[in-house]
Order: sequence, then C-alpha cells, then structure tokens
Amino acid sequence: MRLFIGIPLAAQVVAQLAAICNRLRADRDNLRWSTAESWHITLQFLGETSLERYNCLVPRLRAVKSLRVSVQLAGLDFFDRAGVFFAGVDVSPELQVLQKRVTDSTAYCGFAPETRPYHPHVTLARAKGDRRGHSLRDLKQKAGREQRFASFTAEEFLLYEAFLSPSGSRYEVRERFAFAAA
Repeated sequence: MRLFIGIPLAAQVVAQLAAICNRLRADRDNLRWSTAESWHITLQFLGETSLERYNCLVPRLRAVKSLRVSVQLAGLDFFDRAGVFFAGVDVSPELQVLQKRVTDSTAYCGFAPETRPYHPHVTLARAKGDRRGHSLRDLKQKAGREQRFASFTAEEFLLYEAFLSPSGSRYEVRERFAFAAA
C-alpha cells in the first residue's frame, strides 16, 4: 500500500480553492486538475508500505500528542520544474512541531524524513506533456499570486492510502488521529 500522512482542509477553504480552480480551468489547457476530494496538506509521504510496517506505524501515530493546529493558506504559486500549480501553506510553529512529531514517530518504523525543508502546500494542478512550460505560463498570467484564504483549525490528521491511475490519484482515509482540545 502507498501511504502518506496529511491534514484535511476545512470546507470553507475547499470552497475557496474550488472557485479558483473553476475560474482558471480551461478546455485543452494541458493541465491535470486535482479534485477537491484529494486536497490535503501533507505532513509526510511514506510511499510503499508493507503490512508489517503499517502495523508498527498506526500505534506510533496514535501516540503523537498535539493541540489543534491553526492553518492558514498563503497564496497561489508554482513549482516550475515539477510543473505544479499549488496553494502555499504558512508554516506556523504549531504546524512545524506537528510535522516534526509525525516524522519522529514514523522513524521508529523505518520511514526516513525528507531532507529538504518542510514546504507544505495544496496541489491544485499538474502540467502534462511536451507543452507543459507553455501551459504553466498561460496559467501564471491568469492566476496571479495574491489570494486571501480563510484560516481554519485542524481537528485531526489522517493516514491516507493513495491509488494511482492515468487520470490522477485517488486517496482513501485508512486511519484518523484526533488532536487534543485546547
């Protein structure tokens, strides 16, 4: 099973992102738009995971203690080389601590943390094919970068399983981990 750990988005933020994507999406734009059901903030990508490692992982994640985490999406941006259009996420001290606690807990089961700095974001679209640079340039002209999003308080983090297909990934929630009330 292909797993990752993430924070689900609040309904109000999902509605804001959906409105942006609906405004920007065009026929034959050469972009694969992610679905609202797939939007999340990744805490750690785990990759292919055996049942044995899964059984190690779940109790470790249940032991992660955190108060609810305030989340604020930043603005719209691009990973040009990867061909990704995304909404950034402000890295609050609470989010940084949660991400570190999650990666520390998964290390016990043999999962290595990223070596790059934590850069949370919500992937909205991916450019595909030979004309992906052109597709991103067109999208950048339409999108702009300044956008105000509602903040929200995350009540839980989730363990997701990813199912890959040519039309895009589909995610199913395997486990839920609630935060302590403030």
